[in-house]
Amino acid sequence: MTLATNVPCYRRTTCRLCSSADVTIVLPIVPTPVADDYVFGDRATAPQPAYPLDLYQCSNCGHVQLLDVVNPDILFGNYTYTTSVSLGLTEHFHRYSEEMIERTGMKPGALVVEIGSNDGTLLRFFKDKGMRVLGVDVARGIAQQATVSGIPTLPSYFTADLGRTIRRDHGAALLVAANNVFAHADDLGGIADGVREVLRDDGVFVFEVSYLVDIVEKMLFDTVYHEHLCYHSIKPFQRFFAVHGMELFDVQRIASKGGSIRGFVQCAGGPRRPASIVDELVQLETAMGVDRMAVFKGLHERLQGVKRDLLSVVDRLRVEGKTIAGYGASATVTTLLHYFDLGERLAYLVDDNPKKHGSFSPGHHLQVFPSEALYERRPDYVIVLAWAYAEPILRRHERYVSEGGRFIVPMPTVRIVENSPAGSARRTE
Repeated sequence: MTLATNVPCYRRTTCRLCSSADVTIVLPIVPTPVADDYVFGDRATAPQPAYPLDLYQCSNCGHVQLLDVVNPDILFGNYTYTTSVSLGLTEHFHRYSEEMIERTGMKPGALVVEIGSNDGTLLRFFKDKGMRVLGVDVARGIAQQATVSGIPTLPSYFTADLGRTIRRDHGAALLVAANNVFAHADDLGGIADGVREVLRDDGVFVFEVSYLVDIVEKMLFDTVYHEHLCYHSIKPFQRFFAVHGMELFDVQRIASKGGSIRGFVQCAGGPRRPASIVDELVQLETAMGVDRMAVFKGLHERLQGVKRDLLSVVDRLRVEGKTIAGYGASATVTTLLHYFDLGERLAYLVDDNPKKHGSFSPGHHLQVFPSEALYERRPDYVIVLAWAYAEPILRRHERYVSEGGRFIVPMPTVRIVENSPAGSARRTE
């Protein structure tokens, strides 16, 4: 991961995976402030800088990435997101830990290291089974809280030097995990080298990242923000790990974050035979064309169509004098608000995370209220900005609809959820 610099944002010129300089913009996205920088107090009246967010593709290996890198101290120094508040993620990590214990034949006392361990939710499951655990996370406050709670966590970037230090002080790790953070690093080679340093010869490096195939198929454009520097697919990974003395030997497609992959990596020459799914996914990616620019041109056109449809509905409602709020105050919401130009069209936001209540959204400074505000303030319409969680949100707030409120779900196509004599009915505008 890139270490602190004296500039807030810089532009790299080469691919993170293969170092080729042959990189081309494939999906233009409007610049935004740091996506999760919801502000309080005096900061709510101060402007926030916006940074470029365009997606580029490497013509050499096909890797998709941001080239504009926001200083990680700005992104993570005061990071507030914690794993435990995300819908379903704690249960996901519980199942994950049980599977990894079975898959590796892990016995009590084995060392598990997690890169980007956040509040220690995953590591706690391993600790409860008798494993030694160590977290590494650059968010100093969260790392300290995790350590106090019983999950020792180093407030540091993960590098080859740190990998050697951990091996010296704690021994080699049977399992190294990096969940939804392997996409956050500018220096992916440094992380891979660090994993190689700390991993046992029979050990496993397991990582989860959003899958480029799902991003394209499901139009998950709002997963693009400055923390996420990389948008991964299998073929570029194969070449990358081989260069760093490792081998991608298995992959699972999983539902988290709208569609992700869980990759399994061993040291080159390790004991496990590659699974057939690795080549099968490479063939899928080739058939879809995610290694070519044309597929992203199509994605851009689809997104522009949704934007036109959504703003047509919203602007008509505003002319009618309707009050419109937004549901969601996450990092993905920031990208969506700016891309769809909704910031000046909404009255406020609501969210279920208590840490966001009373804050103001990045750039637009929309105030965030608890979701109970739907019943106290009674907006006429609520756009489900956290659209990936639309169904649980709609189920939770059936009362709002039954009392005459209406939800607008913007993606993948615009639809309005409203009450009818037969119950909730959905229609597409």
